[in-house]
Amino acid sequence: MSVYKILDQQVFSSGEYSIVPIRMEDRYDIMKWRNEQMYHLRQNEPLTKEKQDIYFESVISNLFELDKPSQILFSYLKDEECIGYGGLVHIKWTDKNAEISFIMNTSLEKEYFEFHWVNYLKLLEKVAFNEINLHKIYTYAFDLRPRLYNALGQAGFGFELDLKEHCFFQQKYIDVKIHSKFNKKNELRHVEISDFYLTYSWANNQKVREFSFNKDKITLKEHANWFFSKLENTNFEYYLLEVQGVAAGSIRFDLEKESIAKINYLLDPKFTGKGLGTYLLENGIQFLIENRPLVQVVYGYVLKENIPSIKIFKKLSFKEISKNASELKFEKFI
Repeated sequence: MSVYKILDQQVFSSGEYSIVPIRMEDRYDIMKWRNEQMYHLRQNEPLTKEKQDIYFESVISNLFELDKPSQILFSYLKDEECIGYGGLVHIKWTDKNAEISFIMNTSLEKEYFEFHWVNYLKLLEKVAFNEINLHKIYTYAFDLRPRLYNALGQAGFGFELDLKEHCFFQQKYIDVKIHSKFNKKNELRHVEISDFYLTYSWANNQKVREFSFNKDKITLKEHANWFFSKLENTNFEYYLLEVQGVAAGSIRFDLEKESIAKINYLLDPKFTGKGLGTYLLENGIQFLIENRPLVQVVYGYVLKENIPSIKIFKKLSFKEISKNASELKFEKFI
């Protein structure tokens, strides 16, 4: 197996799946998939075996010895069988960013498209963020495959830019969509005016409303009145959680007195099941203490059917102090 000079670790694995430095033996499979999927690639004509051999021998072989290669390519394996390939391309070492490239075996696209994209992105992140410490990775994709955007969302990528009629391809102009992810830890910040439409979309998300006390759909006008009044309210703290630079949830504190605050929090449904609810509540309280040092007690109400939130409050040592037929109240001294 060839090795990249720039990488300390060469193989990145998750269960039976792995990415390894691109293998010469996979070149004709890769050629076949590229030719089958030319409709979404920046490739103007079918590849031939001769052209593929020349490319691997003259371009790919040189990448392994470079201190700062322009691309780092991998074979994507299930056990030892190659089922896809891709990597980091157009790497800008000064700006510490790179575009993501990935193609899977065409036969897998119909049933396993999202699974393999998400799995591959998680492996490639280890290279980009942990191994070579890039700041940003992104996809540059013709607006032809909506399933790709679902996969990118599941992997924590955020929509960044829509380039209208940006590429002339197959005798027509095609839009390009860019999604990105940043090498950042989970961060809390104050909600800003620019978060208005994001918070509105969360407020009306069906899964969010399921565990809300008010089940009615919220109009844009109602949300605007509420949102801007809260931002102006000096007895209100409103924070947003970002995961790798992508908005993932929010937490609000209504200060009834200088020493007492009521909690409301939510996660974007795409980020549930990852332990972020606990992180948001625990760190939201710490952020509140930094901003409102006089607060001594925080409490929140939870619907009885909202088992995940009940578990989070109990995990963080909140005390259950009252209950009725439909809800529980949890309180904690801080």
